[in-house]
Amino acid sequence: MAHMIGSSVKLYDMVLQFLRTLFLRTHNVHYCTLRAELLMALHDLEIQDIISVDPCHKFTWCLDACIREKNVDIKRSRELQGFLDSIKRGHEQVLGDLSMTLCDPYAINFLATSAMKILHYLINNEALPRENTVLVLLLRMLALGLSAWVMIDTQEFKEPKLDSQVVTKFVPALMSLMVDDQVRSLNSKMPPDERESAITIIEHSGPVPDAVQAYVQESSVACIISMYYTLHTARSRDRVGLMRVLGVLATSESDRAFDDPFLHFLVSLLIHLADEFSTEDFCTVIFDEFFYAGLTRENVMRHVMKLLWYVYHKLPSSRLNTLMKVLQPTSQVSEMYLELVLLMKLLWYAYHKPIKHESIAANQTLN
Repeated sequence: MAHMIGSSVKLYDMVLQFLRTLFLRTHNVHYCTLRAELLMALHDLEIQDIISVDPCHKFTWCLDACIREKNVDIKRSRELQGFLDSIKRGHEQVLGDLSMTLCDPYAINFLATSAMKILHYLINNEALPRENTVLVLLLRMLALGLSAWVMIDTQEFKEPKLDSQVVTKFVPALMSLMVDDQVRSLNSKMPPDERESAITIIEHSGPVPDAVQAYVQESSVACIISMYYTLHTARSRDRVGLMRVLGVLATSESDRAFDDPFLHFLVSLLIHLADEFSTEDFCTVIFDEFFYAGLTRENVMRHVMKLLWYVYHKLPSSRLNTLMKVLQPTSQVSEMYLELVLLMKLLWYAYHKPIKHESIAANQTLN
């Protein structure tokens, strides 16, 4: 596409307008990816006629460098913040393109994972989140990226103000969960003492703080950070940590926890926890408290089917039967989903058939 556009500013502007329109119509964030990738491709080709007039060039270039290096240092953070702070009155429309750049899933992933790294650093150094300027900037950019669709749709080009209580209340509450995870992990490595161990588990395994639950429902930034914390617990195979927080995401702001990028990550990590699905309390959280809340959406049903494909043999038979009934297709689902259901039914019958043969053989032996 970059070669097709060449050095034509008019053609470049036309392509950008198409990307904005398609993003509005489809809500597909990969059009944001294409917008950023196109600009970086023109940068690599050194098409000065275009990159010199695109007001997003320096910001996107700096952000792209941070993403590639998987790090945002003090110098780069000052460059990014300086660009955001220097937008003058009358030029606010540039925020629309900046928000699209930050709405790119790769950018969202970078901002959220970088924020999580900083939270771990703050815990280990007993520091306050509001004093970390890089963290505040990451959350600010996250808020701008998550507002991209609304900003372009309403044509109200104004940077959303980051709720200060996200930094002063939500983040410390989330950090308390992370500290609990560390305490439980450390306790599991110490010499066994049933009484002390029981006290530790009880004290560090209770319900999530009210601030976490409230802000997950109200704030897009808090919701995304909580989602990445959930992925962290799943990646760490922290059964208790995952069970504490996952149910909270069922009521996430704008149902963000049921979007495909997050569910793809989550399901791929849950597959590696297949043995845990043999316990009813784990199934209750995963299915009853989380997935069932989103089963009105076909994409959620597809992700549940994918999960079942890998863990069905670990599930209690009653749970598997219930899931097969719940996942029955309606008249509104796509052909792809119908094919998935058919495959799961064949798998289910194949799984139960040998059990019947074994029971018959056992009865014959007894007789």
